[in-house]
Amino acid sequence: MIEDNYKQRGLRNKLVKKLRLKGIHDEAVLAAIGKVPRHVFFEDALLNHAYEDKAFPIGEGQTISQPYTVAFQSEKLEVKPGEKILEIGTGSGYQAAILLELGAKVYTIEFNRKLFEKTKAFLPSLGYHPFFFHGDGSLGIPSRAPFSKIIVTAGAPVVPNALIDQLADGGILIIPVGDRATQKMLKITKKNGKLLKEEFDQFAFVPLLGESGWGASS
Repeated sequence: MIEDNYKQRGLRNKLVKKLRLKGIHDEAVLAAIGKVPRHVFFEDALLNHAYEDKAFPIGEGQTISQPYTVAFQSEKLEVKPGEKILEIGTGSGYQAAILLELGAKVYTIEFNRKLFEKTKAFLPSLGYHPFFFHGDGSLGIPSRAPFSKIIVTAGAPVVPNALIDQLADGGILIIPVGDRATQKMLKITKKNGKLLKEEFDQFAFVPLLGESGWGASS
C-alpha cells in the first residue's frame, strides 16, 4: 500500500482550497483532487513539491499537469458516473486517476512506450484500473468508439478529425489547441451532428505527437 499520511492529506486539503479560490466549483472534481495521492506520482527529489499548483517533469520530456489544469479540464468535461471516457496522453496516470474517482470508465492511450509501460504497471498498484493502450492518440481508439467524453492532455496544432468522429452524439471533447508554446482550451460539444465550440484561457501543454499532432519527431 502506498503511504498516505496525515500531513499529505492536509496538503491536499490546502490544494483543494486553493483550486476553489481559483474558480473550480465542481464538488466532485474537488473531492477527487482531495483523494488522489499526487505525491506518489513524484520522484523522491521532487516529493516536497507534490501539492504545489505547478506542473513537474516525469521523464521522457513529459510532465504531470498542474492541478488547476487537471481540475479545469475535468470540470469542463462534465463527467457523469459510468460514462465512457477516452484520455489522450496517459502520462503519469494522475488525470486518469481523477477521472476514475469521478466514476468514469476510462480508456487511456499513451504515445511514449516507456511511459506507457511504467504507468500501466504503476497505476493498478494504487487501485486504479483504466483500459491502457499504447499508440497514436491523435487517431483515438476507433475500435473502442464511440466515447461519451474525450480529454486531450497534450497541445494539438488542430482538432484531430478522428476524435470528432469517435465522439458520441451529446458528447464533449476538451482539447488544448495552438502552437507549441501555448494553447487555448477548447470545449467542443457534439449535438445532432453539429459542433458547438467554446474557447477558454490559454494553457501550456507538452506537444501532442502523432499523425494528427506535431509528428513523431517534432
